[in-house]
Amino acid sequence: MAERRSKKRDCRGAAKQSNSHKSRPDRDRRVRQHERMARVLKVLELVQSRGRWNAKVIAEEIGCSERTVYRDLEVLEFAGVPWYFDEADQCYRVRPDYRFPVFGLTEEEALGQALATALTTSPGLDVGSGAAATTRKLQATSPEAIKEILADAAELISVLDLKLADHSRHRESIKTVQFALLEGRQITGLYESPYEPGPMDLRLHPYRLCLIKNAWYIVGRQTDAEQPRTYRVARFKALRMLDQAADVPEDFDLKSYFGNAWAVFRGEKSYDVEILFTPEAAKVVTETTWHHSQKAKPQKDGSMILTFQVDGLEEITNWVLGWADRAKVIQPTALRERVVEKLRMALKRNSDG
Repeated sequence: MAERRSKKRDCRGAAKQSNSHKSRPDRDRRVRQHERMARVLKVLELVQSRGRWNAKVIAEEIGCSERTVYRDLEVLEFAGVPWYFDEADQCYRVRPDYRFPVFGLTEEEALGQALATALTTSPGLDVGSGAAATTRKLQATSPEAIKEILADAAELISVLDLKLADHSRHRESIKTVQFALLEGRQITGLYESPYEPGPMDLRLHPYRLCLIKNAWYIVGRQTDAEQPRTYRVARFKALRMLDQAADVPEDFDLKSYFGNAWAVFRGEKSYDVEILFTPEAAKVVTETTWHHSQKAKPQKDGSMILTFQVDGLEEITNWVLGWADRAKVIQPTALRERVVEKLRMALKRNSDG
């Protein structure tokens, strides 16, 4: 019986690997199509701009051959874009009254795009140029009313001081993970964790890329492990995509994986947490949703009790310490003891001359 089950598992595994190899050409084809479409739109964006763009200059700008530029111009012609070659300026132009059709963009959608652009240009979130490039294309092809909204919003909307980790040196790593996830491939890299004695060579089946609290994380499983773990992107010193297909369970659920973790690391034990905040802190602390299980219980004297269901106490302990003089841990006792011990250590450290 055990031998029969083993054979069935082997057959299922072989079938899954075969299906994975069949799906890879489809993924590769889709990626190539997207890259070509992006290039064609870039050619249109350049030709519609105020510069003098001929085939040679366009090829140098987007990193392709002049023959490719001519093919892309043919695509635009087939799509009904009225471009022509300006003999006087020796460059391509698009008829001034032409507007490339957009997807019925409303004013609210345009404002949303402008907000997305502002978010993705802020330090910590500036890991990709997609939103800004999309906004530029929309500005070049949209009606005047939409153009004005995009232009005005760019000046009036700002995102400042998000207190996010600096990912400016890790944009390529994040892009590598994004493409590995889209193409279903494994990744490998050198990982330096403050909780390990030295750097580790990791080979991962990436499951998800997610922004948690203030940093980007990869959820993935090492090739020799049974369960996935969470890895901070900024701790990878090198990261590249492999040709081997990644094995990602179809039923993987990110919310179930993190459970009631306060942030990133899920403890083995679950706790019902109650914290009493002073009247002075009550309004401030309830302005933010700190955890998805958060519930607020107003008190007659103006104070506030917040309750949570948390897996593990390490991360929430550090959060409570930030409210130390305005909060009292009602339960659990283990959390109160951890907070008191941390405060004692802080007093001792800051009392020494």
